[in-house]
Amino acid sequence: MELHHEFTVPVPVDDAWRALLDIERVAPCLPGATVEDYDGKTVTGSVKVKVGPVTVAYRGTAVFEEQDEAAHRMVLLASGRETRGQGTARATVTGTLAERDDGTAVSVRTDLTVTGRPAQFGRGVLAEVGDRLVGRFAECLSERLAESAVAVREPDERPIDLLRTAGVPVAKRAAVAAAVAVVVVLAVTRIRRRRRA
Repeated sequence: MELHHEFTVPVPVDDAWRALLDIERVAPCLPGATVEDYDGKTVTGSVKVKVGPVTVAYRGTAVFEEQDEAAHRMVLLASGRETRGQGTARATVTGTLAERDDGTAVSVRTDLTVTGRPAQFGRGVLAEVGDRLVGRFAECLSERLAESAVAVREPDERPIDLLRTAGVPVAKRAAVAAAVAVVVVLAVTRIRRRRRA
């Protein structure tokens, strides 16, 4: 699935470019993410995702395939595998930065493939979750860039709670799915009773 997000940060484009490439600085703005190693090109780490009572942890790498400073364009290839389970996640993330009167416009296009338990929620829910997570990331990044002195913020290693992040839309879908399941179970039960009678 393809996702597209845009946000603005309150600094010149060159400052925003350097900040986005400073993995240790921006990692704390990514909920549930932990950076274990970064050699300037490859990031190794993990991310935890919570869906209701189920927590899924992915471990993997992200590699900068492209870093075009003149065009302010970067391409990141990320892949991870569930630490307990068969699910996978792969993403190609393309970010472009453009100077704006009041700062820098950041455009992020993500080509995402997810298998396993989180994939059961479907494209709509994942898009909503993506919108909210990028919103939180943009807000955190803007605050960090606006600070005159760089304060070190501890990474939030708690799992990303998809139900809490997506809020009511996901809960409604889950309720509809549960209602459908109950109707199916009741119908099967009635059919079996009729056959026995």
